[in-house]
Amino acid sequence: MGKMFGLSELKQTRFYQEVFAEGKEEGKLETIPQLWALGLSIEQIAQALGLDEQVVRQAVQPKS
Repeated sequence: MGKMFGLSELKQTRFYQEVFAEGKEEGKLETIPQLWALGLSIEQIAQALGLDEQVVRQAVQPKS
């Protein structure tokens, strides 16, 4: 199993910096599944994006 991708590493990435340069809510919502796929927890994603955990949880749920 690969090393966990930490929040500090994430903040160094260009991906992260570009997303947060925009600072758009919908931009954040679009990144949630990508962060989820990297193995970050709901709590970590919420913290990283400054979003409510409930919002993150809804974003990672498959759309019914």
